[in-house]
Amino acid sequence: MTHLAPLAKEVDQNKVTPGVLGFIVFAVMALAVWGLMKSMSKHMQKVDFKEAPDPAAEQKAGENAGQKTDSGASRG
Repeated sequence: MTHLAPLAKEVDQNKVTPGVLGFIVFAVMALAVWGLMKSMSKHMQKVDFKEAPDPAAEQKAGENAGQKTDSGASRG
């Protein structure tokens, strides 16, 4: 690191820059996010989501259907 010290004196002392190390860290993080997004997309395509029917809703629908047929039968 001491061989970079003369180069640092050329830069304005009031200016702060991330430098090469900051770019490398950012690039690695960007590649990691890209890889995770690609992996997540692949896994989400494999998911076959079918919602299970709600037993309470089926029971209520069955009761409503039974009431309609009973009321029609009593009229006739």
